[in-house]
Amino acid sequence: MSNVLRIALVDPNDESRDSLKSMLLSMDTVWLEADCSRYEFFPEVIEQTTPDVGVISLDSDSEKAIGLIERLVKDVPDTVILAMSESTDGHLILQTIRAGAREFLTLPLSRGDLSAALLRVGQQKFGTADGGNRGCEVIAVAGATGGVGSTSTAVNLGCIIASDTRNSVALLDLDMALGDADVFLDALPDYTLADVVQNVSRLDIQLLKQSLTKHSSGLYLLPRPVELHDTTDITEEDIRRVIGLLKASFSHVVIDLSKTYSAIDLAALEAASRVVLVTQLDLPCLRNVVRLMMSFEEIEGLSSKVDIVVNRAGLESGQISLKKAKETLGREIFALLPNDYRTMVEVRNNGVPLISQAPKAEITQAMRDLATKLRGEDDSQNAGRSKSNERKWKMFWPGAAKT
Repeated sequence: MSNVLRIALVDPNDESRDSLKSMLLSMDTVWLEADCSRYEFFPEVIEQTTPDVGVISLDSDSEKAIGLIERLVKDVPDTVILAMSESTDGHLILQTIRAGAREFLTLPLSRGDLSAALLRVGQQKFGTADGGNRGCEVIAVAGATGGVGSTSTAVNLGCIIASDTRNSVALLDLDMALGDADVFLDALPDYTLADVVQNVSRLDIQLLKQSLTKHSSGLYLLPRPVELHDTTDITEEDIRRVIGLLKASFSHVVIDLSKTYSAIDLAALEAASRVVLVTQLDLPCLRNVVRLMMSFEEIEGLSSKVDIVVNRAGLESGQISLKKAKETLGREIFALLPNDYRTMVEVRNNGVPLISQAPKAEITQAMRDLATKLRGEDDSQNAGRSKSNERKWKMFWPGAAKT
């Protein structure tokens, strides 16, 4: 489970409840598990959803709300209770704290005050200095062009990370038209991304996991829609909501992007904490990497998250040297995956991941090393991705040097 705080809210006042819901939905370190408009229904909501935090507004009926706090503190001690009210009356605050509320928040609530309160809850619950901010690791896997092996990289990374029982991992296939992550896993899913998008506002963590297909490696798969017409109604906002729910449910989310770099793909890239850009050492691929990096730099914070991974390294013919590629890109190559066509064809056709099909193969070890490096690299290493060579690699793209 990721360190995302799951929250349930009760407030009979529609206006203040909607305001708080909007604030919570905009925060990527929390997940709004449920909201309720009646005090008497809230204990059942808490019982069904078992959230980390219950937020209770006092203003509609402070006596009933304080009684509710006392009941929940006794019945569900693992749920931290936060109270909120427009009143700053000292007697009310004292009653609320004595009833067992962890904190008393004054309405109207600022985002900073709410974030600070939730941070303190996260620190106590997860035992980390940054509390809920230590959320799910979202790894988006992109390709410089079709056929470079981005899907095989995403699937096998997910399976390797999931093989560690300390992790819970979901794989999201965002290649809406031609995605085949299910083929790599020999899976016959009951539900797809289209089903989850239709019900995302009503899903909780338990229902989400029931909607995913679990592989023997421990990886959970959310595949692309079956019918092409089911893709047309899926928006980037839908994808943000789905990723948010996955982040609240898993320690790692791996996203296999399409090669269209649509608005949906860009929303996923922005939500990612790491981006693996898979390429090969040939002119069309490197040219596309340059073009993509130029575009990524226009989106705040995106280019610094990108790690370039060369697939099929060691292919005997038609490849540009690694030294020349580095000079062209002006960036270090994050990892190399060796060329092993026979093994990868077997893996794909058998629907079995590398760790099961060929656990001792060089390509499998390279994938393991990539997974370890992705999870272990800290932000100080990102500082080495200097922009000093930007002008040099931009010259590789026609017309860029003139701008």
